[in-house]
Amino acid sequence: MTVIKELIRKESNGTISFGDYTLPEKKKLADFEVSGDVYKVKTWNGMTKLERNSTFVYESIPGTAVSVFQETADKVSFFVDGDGNTQITLELESNRNYEIVAGEKNMGISKTDIGGKITFDVELQKGTMTQIKINAVS
Repeated sequence: MTVIKELIRKESNGTISFGDYTLPEKKKLADFEVSGDVYKVKTWNGMTKLERNSTFVYESIPGTAVSVFQETADKVSFFVDGDGNTQITLELESNRNYEIVAGEKNMGISKTDIGGKITFDVELQKGTMTQIKINAVS
């Protein structure tokens, strides 16, 4: 299983991993510092949520385990594990187009709303990591 028993951790390549979708009850960890940013994670089988510097970053319903989460100005990439149909929401730049690729499936281009949120559904198979790539398009 690919759950993150520490709830959140810094990987050797500078990325972060977080979430444990096997927990029956909500667990939280706050004030986790990585490269000057402070993270807070809430996770359980119903939801996984990540905040950075008190700002929304990631949410999945139901809960997931996210590995090697990396974000730049123009792209976000990570591996996600979960169980079944999962809705993922990310906060990116507002009113911008992004191409979403989940595993081998190109899900097309979506535009963020005025708040910068983008939401998509992905079918996850428990114990199997699915790579997610989100790239800004002109």
